[in-house]
Amino acid sequence: MKLRYLAVGIVTAGSVSATALALSGTWTRDPVPPGLAEAALWTPEAMPMPASTEAPVLAPTLARSDVAPMVSPPALPSAVVVAPSLPRVEPSLRTWAREIAAGETLDAVLAEAGLDAPVRAEVALALAAEFDLRRLRPGHALSVITTPEGSPRRVVLEVDDGVRIEAVFGVQVATRVVAPDPETVHLAGEARIESSVFAALDAGGIPARFAVDLAQMLGGAVDFRRDLTGGETLRLMWREARIGDDIVGQPDLTFAALDLGDTLFEIVWPEDGSGRATIYRDGVVLRVFAQPVEGARLSSVFGRRTHPVYGDVRMHTGVDFAAARGTPVYATAPGRVSFVGSRGGYGRVVEIAHGSETTTLYAHLSAVPDGLAQGDRVAAGDLIGSVGATGTATGPNLHYEVRVNGRPTDPLSDDRLAEAAERVADDGAALARLGDARARLEERLASALAPNTNERL
Repeated sequence: MKLRYLAVGIVTAGSVSATALALSGTWTRDPVPPGLAEAALWTPEAMPMPASTEAPVLAPTLARSDVAPMVSPPALPSAVVVAPSLPRVEPSLRTWAREIAAGETLDAVLAEAGLDAPVRAEVALALAAEFDLRRLRPGHALSVITTPEGSPRRVVLEVDDGVRIEAVFGVQVATRVVAPDPETVHLAGEARIESSVFAALDAGGIPARFAVDLAQMLGGAVDFRRDLTGGETLRLMWREARIGDDIVGQPDLTFAALDLGDTLFEIVWPEDGSGRATIYRDGVVLRVFAQPVEGARLSSVFGRRTHPVYGDVRMHTGVDFAAARGTPVYATAPGRVSFVGSRGGYGRVVEIAHGSETTTLYAHLSAVPDGLAQGDRVAAGDLIGSVGATGTATGPNLHYEVRVNGRPTDPLSDDRLAEAAERVADDGAALARLGDARARLEERLASALAPNTNERL
């Protein structure tokens, strides 16, 4: 009981004391000194910001705060999982190739290569964009590269003179012509005639086709059947275009000298490819002659023959030169155009009058130059048309005729064109060309390396 009274007394005494202290603080509080009050109001000045520099900021500035900023640990780089790259496996391709045989068509060859009909049509269309498929012939080669599914990847058609037509099949079809750049090789040779010019050239390792060029050029001055009795000497220079050991195209004569013993005939062909050759007899200019088709093959001569179309025997009133379609055709002598147009089985024709008696006729032409018309004057070697197969013809060729008073005569033996042929205006320049050709022939024959006196320079 006493203890309870004691506790209540202590609590009551504390309350009274606290009340008294509070009242005394209110009623008896002393004034604060002025210096202390001014010091209580002081706050520190803001620190100046550092001058900006180009140095990179290494860490962000922390704003003043009552709460300490949380510093996160630097992020670790995440591991990059690289998948191993597998090599790209190309599908195995199949290659098929062979030469085209006689009587075969492109479609038949492509079918043998395993291509379906729609694909064959696509390939033919691609190749035809760069090559006339009508000119396809035996000896051309075809190679086809296909996928295992039979789709073509690449088709190559190898034609004449090393030319290739390539067609590549992908998202789009691309076709191109690849023509090699041939090397020009100059050759010289000498032959002794015993039986014929053809046999002498063949025995001497010289292209035997030159016999046709010589007969055409000298037909009006030399009778190759009667004047050649044996022992005559023939010396030639020519050039060939080669790719490696393969000859591209036909060789071209540049100089020929036929020594008959009592007479020397020489021919100099120009280097410009115009075909206008100068003929000399015993060192004197005889005439200028232009071949109708440069480098063509004589495919049919003057005289009776079995007609290739009708099958009966009839007179062939001219000579035929086989050449590719579009090959240039030149006037063989100066004259005036007397006819341009179509004429029955001759097809497209150009006829030239050389004086009042002699005319030359050029038939089966595919085209004539724009503007060429009747009455125009032409010189030997002027372009008058292009080889074709118009009229009655089995293939591209030039039918060339010489007519005297309206009657056909052998173009390789008639001498009337020699009288109408254009003479070289400057005999001095012509003789200089002859001297230069002689010197080059002697030099090349002297340094000949081959046993048959042929020389490769």
